[in-house]
Amino acid sequence: MPADPLHRAGNPQRSTTSPPPSGSGASAIEVRRSARRRRTVSAYREGDRTVVLIPARMSEAEEQRWVTVMLDKLAAQEKKRVPGDAELTERAARLSGQYFDGRARPTSVRWVTNQNTRWGSCTPSEGSIRLSHRLQGMPEYVVDYVLVHELAHLLVPGHGPRFWRLLEAYPRTERARGYLEGVVAADRLPHPPVERDE
Repeated sequence: MPADPLHRAGNPQRSTTSPPPSGSGASAIEVRRSARRRRTVSAYREGDRTVVLIPARMSEAEEQRWVTVMLDKLAAQEKKRVPGDAELTERAARLSGQYFDGRARPTSVRWVTNQNTRWGSCTPSEGSIRLSHRLQGMPEYVVDYVLVHELAHLLVPGHGPRFWRLLEAYPRTERARGYLEGVVAADRLPHPPVERDE
């Protein structure tokens, strides 16, 4: 379910972290129990971790059941939100037409999971564009900015003045760059220590 900032701010009564079930897509699951939470269960992604918020009174068996339910719900929501490679290719063609008069023509546009330090990459000689899976679930204008950035590389390979002039055509360039810079900065913040029952 969507992240609720109010729940994040509360002090959990107990928090446990465990490895995820195979195929869940997350590197760890953190269960936070709260005495203030009576019935509701919610979950959200926090980087590579999934946080599940449950009432403190819940039994271990109920906890396990709800973790599975919430992982399935999150996966279903993310699957609906994430465009596949075919949709990315269509989106790139639309953006090329809108901002570059259709001159940037990629031969392939796809998601990749091996780009952890870059948001996207382009090989102009091949006409291929790759977007990091970390962009999945981010606002559309941010994904569009990365696509426009990589499309511009099909026309101008480097990052010189001509390249940045091309990007001026996309009206949300500064906003998208600010968003991505914020994501990078947030990843560098120290995570609070996890509370554990002894």
